[in-house]
Amino acid sequence: MTTTAQRPQLHYLHDALEEMKANHRYFRLKVLDGEQKPIAVFDGKEVINLSSNNYLGLTTHPKLRRAAIDATRKFGVGSGAVRTIAGTMKAHLELEEQIARFKKVEACVVFQSGFAANAGTVSAILGKEDLVISDELNHASIIDGCRLSRATIKVFKHKDAADCRRVLEETKAWPGKKLLITDGVFSMDGDIANLAELCDLAREYNCIMMVDDAHSSGVLGTRGRGTIDHAGCHGRVDIQVGTLSKAIGSIGGYVCGSRDLIDFLHMRARPFLFSTSHPPSVTATCQAAFELLDSEAGDTLIKKLWANTKFFKRKLKKLGFDTGKSETPITPIMVGDGARAFQFSKDLFAEGVFAGALGFPTVPEGKARLRTIVTAVHKRADLERAAEIIAKVGKNLGVI
Repeated sequence: MTTTAQRPQLHYLHDALEEMKANHRYFRLKVLDGEQKPIAVFDGKEVINLSSNNYLGLTTHPKLRRAAIDATRKFGVGSGAVRTIAGTMKAHLELEEQIARFKKVEACVVFQSGFAANAGTVSAILGKEDLVISDELNHASIIDGCRLSRATIKVFKHKDAADCRRVLEETKAWPGKKLLITDGVFSMDGDIANLAELCDLAREYNCIMMVDDAHSSGVLGTRGRGTIDHAGCHGRVDIQVGTLSKAIGSIGGYVCGSRDLIDFLHMRARPFLFSTSHPPSVTATCQAAFELLDSEAGDTLIKKLWANTKFFKRKLKKLGFDTGKSETPITPIMVGDGARAFQFSKDLFAEGVFAGALGFPTVPEGKARLRTIVTAVHKRADLERAAEIIAKVGKNLGVI
């Protein structure tokens, strides 16, 4: 086995890791033993799981399990190729048509991840002569896509339509294409974009309007149709990005929009062109998830999700915790100091609650927090117990 000591040209990695440890920014991956559930076993310890994006509990839903098993038996375990060669299966097209209907758009294309969907789309549709106007708290995949496109990037203050207008006014004579882009729900703070105002600005200044709906699909809008439905902006957003790995419970991402947009991404989006397509089991699982979501059963799950979310937020606020600007199941517990946030998470885990800490550079300096996510399948007793433990540890650390 080759070590860093034997390969001195990589010693800077060791130094960087030691610096992370000294600054309390180093972590080890927690290992899930068993199913992704509200009560789960990580690193051999049973804990109340407040760290999963499994909003509706679909990772273990019987209908999705059956769909995956049936598809594997019928079609095998892999597609065997990229989509542009021999890897496009009928099921891939059926899933994309299903998502397009659900999102009320002309067409859809599925990517291997939500990150690939964002990065691949922005870098495909823009070039170095173009301009991106981006919310300052947009997801890393949006930021990377913008950088890959080589377009000029202008950032506006978070959810500040007046500052967005200022940027647009300053660049109104821009000769190239302009893309106005925002998350639908912001993953670190759990707040919702002021989408209607941004759509108005996009129309006024002739911008392509793009929304990353990763944390709102399956959560907001009629039967989980997302931020666009929630804000009443159907027909006003040119590009919608979503994920299949959060509320949908599986893996992958997708882009929705016009038929021309999707056909163009088939030709130019590099993750689509150079990555093997989803295996039959994943595709069938996602089909089953959207079928469930667009039904009374899905509606019931979303209502449970929101009932649990409101219950847990009330408990935390009553205990004196600062939950920031959250409007969704993503509920931060603001701590401030990074070292204390990571100690908070560590002590919680020891007491039986898994709530991950976030510090710089994931969030700005001085705004470290725990990020908790409540799901539809948490029991009230579990949330009561979690709140009790959070209060106990928070008091010990002086957070409240």
